[in-house]
Amino acid sequence: MKKYLLSFFALLLPFLNFAQDAQEVGIDQKIDKAFGNATGWFVEAVFYQIPFTDTISIYWVLFPLILGALYFTFYFNFINFRGFLISINIVRGKYDDLDHHESLVGAGDSTPGGDNIETIAIENHEGEVSHFQALTAALSATVGLGNIAGVAIAVSIGGAGATFWMIVAGFLGMASKFVECTLGVKYRDIGEDGTVYGGPMYYLTKGLKSNGLAGLGKVLAVLFAIFVIGGSFGGGNMFQVNQAFQLVENITGGEQSFLHGYGWAFGLVMAILVGIVIIGGIKKIAKVTDKIVPFMVAIYVAASLFVIFAKYDMIGSAFAAIWNGAFSPEGIAGGAVGVLIQGFRRAAFSNEAGIGSASIAHSAVKTKYAASEGMVALLEPFIDTVVVCTMTALVLIITGFVDPLNPPANDAQAILLTSSAFESSISWFPYVLTVAVVLFAFSSMISWSYYGFQGWTYLFGRSKRTEYTYKVIFCIFVIVGAAASLDSVIGFSDAMVFAMMVPNMVGLILLAPKVKEELNRYMKAIKTNKA
Repeated sequence: MKKYLLSFFALLLPFLNFAQDAQEVGIDQKIDKAFGNATGWFVEAVFYQIPFTDTISIYWVLFPLILGALYFTFYFNFINFRGFLISINIVRGKYDDLDHHESLVGAGDSTPGGDNIETIAIENHEGEVSHFQALTAALSATVGLGNIAGVAIAVSIGGAGATFWMIVAGFLGMASKFVECTLGVKYRDIGEDGTVYGGPMYYLTKGLKSNGLAGLGKVLAVLFAIFVIGGSFGGGNMFQVNQAFQLVENITGGEQSFLHGYGWAFGLVMAILVGIVIIGGIKKIAKVTDKIVPFMVAIYVAASLFVIFAKYDMIGSAFAAIWNGAFSPEGIAGGAVGVLIQGFRRAAFSNEAGIGSASIAHSAVKTKYAASEGMVALLEPFIDTVVVCTMTALVLIITGFVDPLNPPANDAQAILLTSSAFESSISWFPYVLTVAVVLFAFSSMISWSYYGFQGWTYLFGRSKRTEYTYKVIFCIFVIVGAAASLDSVIGFSDAMVFAMMVPNMVGLILLAPKVKEELNRYMKAIKTNKA
């Protein structure tokens, strides 16, 4: 299939040249305007801001995300804190012996040289990837541009205090991730070839059916599948490659860059690389992400620590600014509430807790205890928001690159702001950051391709034809995203991502008692094992 994919891109080249010529006469702007007129109502509905005062407006989507996270935190007795060490031990492999089970008759026949289907049970089946791989696959979709660009916007608009509320929202989001990823494993499906299918589509359908709400579950699952496909093409694909290309073009000379006007070529290279990985499915994706993600996070955190400790005398004042700014900000629009909203908004947009996307990757894990993967998943918002986002915020605050009077207008400007903050202490770091952003974008795209593919198979079936149709379309969107400036398309796709929250959150609240049962079963197994 790889050679067919490469042949397809070779045939596509003449059309891409035509598209580039057309772009110069503004055809992408025409498409953008037409698309915006057709879909503007949906974007406005999802990102509608409820006005509270003359200066404060709050996205309504933040309410179910934050209130849901609060509810789960209390319902599960602060699992986001008391389960933290257990989660780390699971990733380390301390409880791997609990997940081992003897050969069980599964679906289909054993396949020589591949998965031994006889060892994969319909219930308590083995899965496809390890706990660590599932965590990195999901992290690769969340750790990225939001941590680098989004944080710069948040602290520029909300001041240093936004960092405090971002951390609070990250801790709360850990509970939501625990719930949705436990359900992802509990209600996953297994194909005859051993492929695992999971995520909100399945726990909404099967879980709500077990509660006597089959009709509601089916409707919610179909809605989620539609939204996740749209989100994968836009927010998880076009936006990622578009922002990556903008930074690469800027670092190589901006409008004088040799790449200026050749976004399609950058997109083509990325599309080929993405295509090679995603053809292999979740196992291939996991093998790539479990190497890229730890490397990216380690480089980024190390650079952040270098900048922070290079100006160690300012660390105390930075934390004082974060604390004071969270409760008594000066000169910030909306005051303390405005700061809180900026912090919570950025955390929600970054770690996607409650959106449901991560449960798709986590559902492929090798385990027979659903709650074990829920415990692993709660580390995700901690790493993404509490660690990486906080590091970015500290660098911006300590280096003085926080100006509420002149915040960046968009993510592209915000990335450059973060880049400048690092450059003030590490002159060559913008080049490293550019590579990191490209890798972040690449890993986000391959993970989101898996999310969208799961929604696609739920709606259109699991044949090879439907699989390759989706993957080829996804790769085409990589090229389009790099070559065009389709703001309305990307805005619509971002709205799709947050629309996923609506059906997902309904299911999470209704199925929370099932998660508690799974948690009690797993904790009992751990206690028995220790004894």
